Amino acid sequence: MRRMILAIRTFFLILFRPAVAAKVAAALDRPTSVGTNSAGISPPRKVPQQPSSSRPVRSEALTLLATLQREARFVDFIMEPLGSYADAQIGVVARDVHRDCGEVIQRLFALQPVLADAEGAEVGVPAGFDAGRYRLTGNVAGEPPFRGQLIHAGWEATTCELPAWSGAAASARVVAPVEVELK
Repeated sequence: MRRMILAIRTFFLILFRPAVAAKVAAALDRPTSVGTNSAGISPPRKVPQQPSSSRPVRSEALTLLATLQREARFVDFIMEPLGSYADAQIGVVARDVHRDCGEVIQRLFALQPVLADAEGAEVGVPAGFDAGRYRLTGNVAGEPPFRGQLIHAGWEATTCELPAWSGAAASARVVAPVEVELK
């Protein structure tokens, strides 16, 4: 559950804070060696960049949000007032949304833990560590290397393959189109 909350929190930070989105994009664009890692996952492929002089028609954040809505009904679930529903009803829907969102995120980003150690294990933080890979909490004093208890193994995207926007500029901000059933 902590990981799901972290994923949703991170998603909204990327969506609404351009500085965070830029840092995540830079981390995802880091060059990697050719081939696959020990888990058999291919390294990230380079996503063609828009020319710097022109602004893209649609934000990648909106494309991600639209994909989560289309394939997992994420926005519908988040925007629905839940006060009138029983916990059991919410749980049934949450299970489906959780599963489908997980499939979308895994397909688009192929997430894997930053560290393979189990939560609760004692781990080392090397001298000269990257603050983007390690967040230190608790009694942080002295100079690295440090040793501590792993609270969260982190997540790392091994790819970033968002669908390409092919719609009209007028609908670039539409996350979910109007649905009309004809009779």
